[in-house]
Amino acid sequence: MRSSQLSYTPGTDHCSKRPHPGRAAPAHGPGSSLTRRSGWSAARSRCQARRVRADPSPGRRPPAAVPEPAASPPVEEIEDALVDGDRALAPGSARAALRHAAFRRVFLGSFLSNIGTWMQNVVLGALAYDLTGSPTFVGVVLFAQLGPFLLLSVVGGALADAVDRRRLLVTVSASQLVLSLLLAVVAAPERPSQVALVVVVFAIGVGQSMFNPAYSAMLPQLVDRRDLPGAIALHSAQMNGSRVVGPVIGAFLDSAVGASAVFAANGLSYLFVIASLVTVHLPAPAPHPGGPRGLRRLGAGLAVARRDPVVARCLVTIVVFSLLALTFVGQLPVVAERNLGIDERSGAYGVLYACLGVGAVAGALSIGTVFSRRPQEAIVRPALVAYAGALAAFALVRSPMLGYPVMLVVGVTYFAFITSLSTVLQQRLADHERGGVMALWIMGFGGTVPIGNLIAGPIIEATSISAVMLAGSAAALGLSLYARPRPAAPIAAGG
Repeated sequence: MRSSQLSYTPGTDHCSKRPHPGRAAPAHGPGSSLTRRSGWSAARSRCQARRVRADPSPGRRPPAAVPEPAASPPVEEIEDALVDGDRALAPGSARAALRHAAFRRVFLGSFLSNIGTWMQNVVLGALAYDLTGSPTFVGVVLFAQLGPFLLLSVVGGALADAVDRRRLLVTVSASQLVLSLLLAVVAAPERPSQVALVVVVFAIGVGQSMFNPAYSAMLPQLVDRRDLPGAIALHSAQMNGSRVVGPVIGAFLDSAVGASAVFAANGLSYLFVIASLVTVHLPAPAPHPGGPRGLRRLGAGLAVARRDPVVARCLVTIVVFSLLALTFVGQLPVVAERNLGIDERSGAYGVLYACLGVGAVAGALSIGTVFSRRPQEAIVRPALVAYAGALAAFALVRSPMLGYPVMLVVGVTYFAFITSLSTVLQQRLADHERGGVMALWIMGFGGTVPIGNLIAGPIIEATSISAVMLAGSAAALGLSLYARPRPAAPIAAGG
């Protein structure tokens, strides 16, 4: 009697049929029950049920099937079956980035900490305008907060490429905790000192200018390079998700218990990011052969920008955009009060800020989900044109009920542009270049905003906030003609 044996191979999802020598193996087509995927355990059970022994003697009944011990599947297969079933995650997607445990921990810690940061930011601008009624003083406070990014981000980037990034981030976060508690003390009196307020805010800005380049340089170390677009999209989404939650909480706390309590709560929120960072282990920065040393590290990012025209175009785009087209963010208390009739110390103002955040979350997440398979450089220009239109519409709105949805659209287009441009830049860089170049990005993204606000303050008082916003819209539209980053050539992880 001719017989064939069915055997189960651990780690696979089908049975393999071993035919009698000389007989051709049957074909297993797509509809075959042997090739149909239905989970590791189900496949093993079917194979054991069908396993038989060959009968060596004619006329003798074959014995009952005897199950044989099967090897346990690898832990990774069990986890994949439970979490993902039989579907593979697309590289570069947000879900693929979340599969990295270190990234998940830092993602959650940063989100909780950034909620406190946006609680403080929204109340700080409202407090500055409430104390003086002057858009110029709002610009001064914003410059104290973000000006250090323009002056010190290069130093932070050089440190990020030279020292233990995790230790640097933990140290800076601890100092931010102390400074936020100090800001709570300064803001406690009924009429806080304007000078003391500006000085403490400036010190907080110095710490942030050290933190942000190191954090941006650390992010790609938490995921595989192919999952970097999803990680960047999620990072932008959590920053702006906190912009949704933080302003609402901050505005209501401000109206209920005052600005001082909000600043104290922000200080305590730094414990979340510190707790997440101490659990992450990163490789020490490896000096690149022939790379800059000492003070020459400060110019490392500029050297990369001179060598790579795509990097240079991305950096010029973000500088011009932040300088001319983002004035409304710093002057949002003025927009709320003068254009929409919203009290800048009310919950309604927090909702307005939250609409910007909701839109920003949607715009950032779209890059890691809906547009994850589309080249990022193809998204930059359309998003910038759409932002210009949305900002012009927001400049002309005079009703809060209409202002909320328009602000939502502004947020979507704003961060779809920012996230796609940042992804193009990050994919362009080798690991040893990242700290220096991202320092320039942060200088452009954060450092030029306060300069734009300092310039805009007197112009707003002489004309109107709407005129300044329409000028920003025109600048964004013109910039779309320049913002044409070419496709990025792959760069090896080690440079």
